[in-house]
Amino acid sequence: MLRRAGWNVVVADRARFPRDKVCAGWLTPDVFPLLDLEPADYRATGLTFQEISAFRTGVIGGRPVETRYPRTVSFAIRRVEFDDFLLRRADVRVLENTPVTTLRRHGETWIANDAIEAPIVIGAGGHFCPVARHLRGGDDDRAPVVAKEAEFLLKGHNTHVTEDTPELFFCRDMQGYGWCVRKGEYVNVGIGRRDSRGFGTHVKDFIAFLEQRQILTRASEPRWRGHAYLASGAGTRPLIGPGMLLVGDAAGLAYPESGEGIRPAIESGRLAAEMLTAARGRHTVEDLQPYADSLRVLHPAVPQNPAPVRATLATIGRLLLGSSLFTRRVVLDRWFLRTSS
Repeated sequence: MLRRAGWNVVVADRARFPRDKVCAGWLTPDVFPLLDLEPADYRATGLTFQEISAFRTGVIGGRPVETRYPRTVSFAIRRVEFDDFLLRRADVRVLENTPVTTLRRHGETWIANDAIEAPIVIGAGGHFCPVARHLRGGDDDRAPVVAKEAEFLLKGHNTHVTEDTPELFFCRDMQGYGWCVRKGEYVNVGIGRRDSRGFGTHVKDFIAFLEQRQILTRASEPRWRGHAYLASGAGTRPLIGPGMLLVGDAAGLAYPESGEGIRPAIESGRLAAEMLTAARGRHTVEDLQPYADSLRVLHPAVPQNPAPVRATLATIGRLLLGSSLFTRRVVLDRWFLRTSS
């Protein structure tokens, strides 16, 4: 959007694209209008694009509930393909293999790596974004969601998970969930939790569950990679500074119920571009404040319940997950598909 508005945009990224990205790779339909992209146009590229019209959900170790829709309600993609497609489509200057190691202010200009000069810096580097760290003055002190997952060819593995029906398995304490998503000849499997204590044990138990139930054979063999992100709303932490703002996971915008970060990242990217364009090059804190205010309305801070309340909610949640009506109307429609948010 900035490039189309006539801006000179440079993307500096430590990776070289296409690159693997630890992510389930699940898109809700609202993502495509935000990208000004038709699903059919992305499908026509020949890249992985799996339509989803049903889900199997339950508690790890319990009996799943199957929910079917009369239409396509989501899509599965591979981030290694999707991110590269979007980056090339943006048609901006890209500096790959270029981690941002230094960032300093000189007058009205930011200087990154003593080489890249710009009046405005946008931090879009996820939970460990160096721009976000600079804006905060250090690492984030809040506990993030932690996750481990793997995406690999099914060759040598068996699964009963079908392409149009991902499977979701909630932890018994309702502090996270695991998933298994089929994408043609690939499968994406993983587990994420709000509480990092004992996380390694939860991962091992989930892998054992997948193998015992024949959901995915030899699930322990692929390399499971870890990542972290915040899903607690925009909160009160800094989102803007002089000539600086944060988008996506760098701003902690993932949805707290599902952990989805793709749609909030794209929404915040659009909002940032619209606000910067409307400001006509002005970039003081006062000029950028409407962006921060809008994010806090869209992503209010999520309160943390005390342990006794969490235990009670977990008991209620396990019971409700056996209800097909609750699973469809609340877990899927509201939390994951965001159709009634």
